[in-house]
Amino acid sequence: MQAIVQDRYGSSESLTLAEVDPPVPAANEVLVRVEAAALNAYDWHVMRGDPRMARLALGRSKPRARIRGRDFAGVVASVGAHVRQFRPGDAVFGDLGDPNGAFAEYVRVPEALVAPKPTNLTPQQAAALPLAGVTALMGLADIGQVVPGHRVLINGASGGVGTLAVQLAKALGATVTAVCSTRNADLVRSLGADRVVDYTRSDFTDDPNPYDVVFDLVGNRSLTALRRVLTPTGTLILSGGGVYRGGSLVGPVWLITRGRLLAPFVRHRIAVLTTAPSRKHLDVLRDHAEAGHLTPVIDRSYPLHEVPEALRYLEGEHARAKVVITI
Repeated sequence: MQAIVQDRYGSSESLTLAEVDPPVPAANEVLVRVEAAALNAYDWHVMRGDPRMARLALGRSKPRARIRGRDFAGVVASVGAHVRQFRPGDAVFGDLGDPNGAFAEYVRVPEALVAPKPTNLTPQQAAALPLAGVTALMGLADIGQVVPGHRVLINGASGGVGTLAVQLAKALGATVTAVCSTRNADLVRSLGADRVVDYTRSDFTDDPNPYDVVFDLVGNRSLTALRRVLTPTGTLILSGGGVYRGGSLVGPVWLITRGRLLAPFVRHRIAVLTTAPSRKHLDVLRDHAEAGHLTPVIDRSYPLHEVPEALRYLEGEHARAKVVITI
């Protein structure tokens, strides 16, 4: 089969299209013929082995997983002997987590990490959901415990997680303020944002009206500034670090580390969001999608052999919402 492989850390030039042996599913796994995959910032960090401290987990001299990519959607080709919930021909989607392997014609994945594809989404849209959607869902529903009437601010609302978070917050009944650039204001309004703050013209941390939940997907404001716009019992959720440009030992960890250290000593709730592949959350995302609450926005689509170009586009921070691969 064809796959995008990597045998050394580096830029997108370290990725090549190669013929590799197709995976063989274990007893508790399904083999999926991939129709679409999606890019995430995670793929960029693994490709470069950046920040360098992450290589302790990813592999010291090169990635342990040779094939890149986490999010996928496709059709079950075969199942292991112990698989009970799926059969060949089922349309599915999921997140491989670690090890990776979605930028390929076939993937094998544990039965517990794959879910039926939303019936109203294309494979490309479904592939855009898993990692970004689970991140948004865990932040808003699990940690933020958003309920009708809450005021929610999303910093980084036009990105892959942000565009899904705007829609999920509205589905949960919140009044949503979306922070983005001028060129993305109409996009986030179309997704349901009640108010848009253009960060090129104003600073959302000066807002005199406090929020019940601030979901920070960028990491470009201090903890003091972020807490300033919270209600006395508000929740600050820290995830990501979009202003990070790479090349350091620890990367965008400083804000998250400070958040963890400060959390026990302040009245606000400060939570650091970490995600992992989850069938339970995939099922909830599917329900939202099929109910019409959630539609992934696709910025660009590339064929498999253009994954390096797709990552260059993502790396240059020009992307809005999701970039996907059609296989």
